[in-house]
Amino acid sequence: MTFTVLWDNDGVLVDTEGLYYRATREVLARVGIDLASEQFKGISLRRGESTFQLAVEQGVPAEEIAFLRGERDCLYSEFLGTQSWVIQGVEGALQSLHGKMRMGVVTSSRRDHFSIAHAKSGLLRYFDFILTREDYERTKPHPEPYLTAIRRHRLVPEQCIVVEDSERGLASATAAGLECLIVLSEWTKDGDFSQACRVLDDVSCVPDEVLRRALR
Repeated sequence: MTFTVLWDNDGVLVDTEGLYYRATREVLARVGIDLASEQFKGISLRRGESTFQLAVEQGVPAEEIAFLRGERDCLYSEFLGTQSWVIQGVEGALQSLHGKMRMGVVTSSRRDHFSIAHAKSGLLRYFDFILTREDYERTKPHPEPYLTAIRRHRLVPEQCIVVEDSERGLASATAAGLECLIVLSEWTKDGDFSQACRVLDDVSCVPDEVLRRALR
């Protein structure tokens, strides 16, 4: 039976959380909202909710919020396209596991953003499948993204492990009945990861943990 590693994207493979925060902060400032980094962490990375709810609470009209969201997405795309954002140690980790087991990406990122982020990454050759935001109705922390991966690719939960960096990602994985490794980042290092099977300081530690669990 083939063991499978399911990788999150943002904050695990590519260092993009700061770019998303920067783009969101810039457009919300246009309607007088100063989005602090701690707010962004709590709303987006912990609870998996939209920071545009802050605009709703201030009475900004729905059509203006839709416009701002589009502006944020365009700005984020621009930021993504400026260079490669691959996290140090990721390619080495993927090389260590490639050919020994199946690997897929399960991300809340939109397909167009994912494509831009990986246009220069060189990482896609390591993956057997990729699921993006368009592949499910409800995103993380709901379990649907990982349940979709299980169903679509006929995975056995006991023969899978997830690699995440955020509380919303951990919640999604565990609710789907999957073990989850957490790789800490600057954006998520203060999170509650008590439900993770292991918390790692660096992505380079992932292969040893995965292989140990695959062989048990």
